[in-house]
Amino acid sequence: MDTIASFFSFITTPVSWVIVQFHSLYGAIFGPDTGWAWGLSIVSLVILIRICLIPLFVKQIKATRAMQTLQPEMKKIQERYKNDKQRQSEEMMKLYKETGTNPLSSCLPILAQSPFFFALYHVLNSIASNDTIGVINERLLASAQKAHIFGAPLASKFTDGSSKVEALGSTITDVRVVTAIMIVLMSLSQFYTQRQLMTKNVDTSVKTPFMQQQKMLMYVFPVMFAVFGINFPVGVLVYWLTTNVWTMGQQMYVIRNNPTPGSKAQAAYLERLHKHVTHHGKTRNRRERAIVKAIVAKGRDRNDHERKFINGLSKAGLAAEADGSVVKSENAVTVQHEDGTTTTTAAPTPKRQQPKRQPKSKRGPVKPAGGAEKTSSSPTSLIKSDEPADAKPSGSTGKSASKSDNGSRSRAQSGQRKGPQRPKSPTKK
Repeated sequence: MDTIASFFSFITTPVSWVIVQFHSLYGAIFGPDTGWAWGLSIVSLVILIRICLIPLFVKQIKATRAMQTLQPEMKKIQERYKNDKQRQSEEMMKLYKETGTNPLSSCLPILAQSPFFFALYHVLNSIASNDTIGVINERLLASAQKAHIFGAPLASKFTDGSSKVEALGSTITDVRVVTAIMIVLMSLSQFYTQRQLMTKNVDTSVKTPFMQQQKMLMYVFPVMFAVFGINFPVGVLVYWLTTNVWTMGQQMYVIRNNPTPGSKAQAAYLERLHKHVTHHGKTRNRRERAIVKAIVAKGRDRNDHERKFINGLSKAGLAAEADGSVVKSENAVTVQHEDGTTTTTAAPTPKRQQPKRQPKSKRGPVKPAGGAEKTSSSPTSLIKSDEPADAKPSGSTGKSASKSDNGSRSRAQSGQRKGPQRPKSPTKK
């Protein structure tokens, strides 16, 4: 570790200068030789570095999501050219160039933070060795050696012997208890940060090797911190624990307000956005308009959570526009409740009703074959006529009688009426 830290000795002077400036500020409040003054100086150094790295963190998020999107295409290339590694690499580089992605972009914050980490390790190691470094002179060196954080000297390690710890004004028990607690907290914070990234902010609809890599790192990183942490000075543990807490809070903010499409975090975010939009009847700020605009622009490519959001707006009588705004739709109905509150709902669309099918007994007579016309619209009476059977009905001919006979026979055959029929009229020969 000392050899690696010596490679970053060029940045030890700026790092030591920043620590000294913060120490002069906190030393005036808590005292120059206290652990609070030196510990808060290291914490402030972490916050300053992480603020400067926010643009790289944003770039890391975009690169990570771009890599998640490209995973299906990368898998196809690997299967297509599995026997030709050179062609596989060429196609991968071509895919990166066409999409404008860089696999190393996801590692930029860690790579950019590494020089500051090793420079701080070099500074604290020099303090433990009673050597001046950077802008830390002999007076500041003596002050730093007197500083204790919860009873453990700033430059002590878990692996230090009792003689070295006693020379720094502490006991081996205090040093090991404090360093062990800080190592455990450091590992747990790293594990939780990676776990919430895997369980909440990953598109579960696409199963890719990238997810397996992230799951493996979720367990590997905490173990690495636990192994290497026993060789870190207390000041470096303060630095790394503060970094993990900052990363965890930053990751929680991103997951809540800018989740990955298709993830559980997006479902929760769109549910909150739906409640806010339906309550106010519009999008409240530029960020919400940007989210709605992106969902509308996707069209048929929306995922399940986005389709549920759009359908929820429609049911509430609202419509999402292409510019990200939300307006009331034409079929919206406002309902006022007894307590004075109003609720906007969509007007119900009338359903098309199919005509009921009548039973067979109520259907009309079946039209006889051959195009025969109906003889009468009124039903045939069953009462016997008073006229004699041989009387000639007025205005009747043989042709009409024949038609009446055919009509009665067809109605009887169709099943309209059963039983005794009206006697036939005699026909004139």
